[in-house]
Amino acid sequence: MKKNPIIPFILIMAFGIGLIFFLSMEGVSNKEEIAATEEAANGGGETASTGGFDPAEFAQGKCISCHGSNFEGQGNFPSLVATTLSEDEIKDILANGKGMMPGGLVPAEDIDAMAAWVKSLGQ
Repeated sequence: MKKNPIIPFILIMAFGIGLIFFLSMEGVSNKEEIAATEEAANGGGETASTGGFDPAEFAQGKCISCHGSNFEGQGNFPSLVATTLSEDEIKDILANGKGMMPGGLVPAEDIDAMAAWVKSLGQ
């Protein structure tokens, strides 16, 4: 008697889909509790932030995926270290994007600080 080898895979897939469904239902039923926990972890939400924008920390979260961990560029993404662009050109790229760089990654009120930080890299 020959057993069908696909049956275990189908059972695992069905179990996985069921598990995902039941875990998502748990999240829906506890959304208020989850939101309150996240708000407490973030210090009361975004409104509690008192202008504490840190360009280096922001870059660690947004820029290293394309420009590399040392901001020296990789592939089609240019180096941010010792850039020849002026601070105004950097501000324009941060606001509007250029090439593969999308605009609007940096909040408008923080573009000046971010451009100054990028210009200071490698100096």
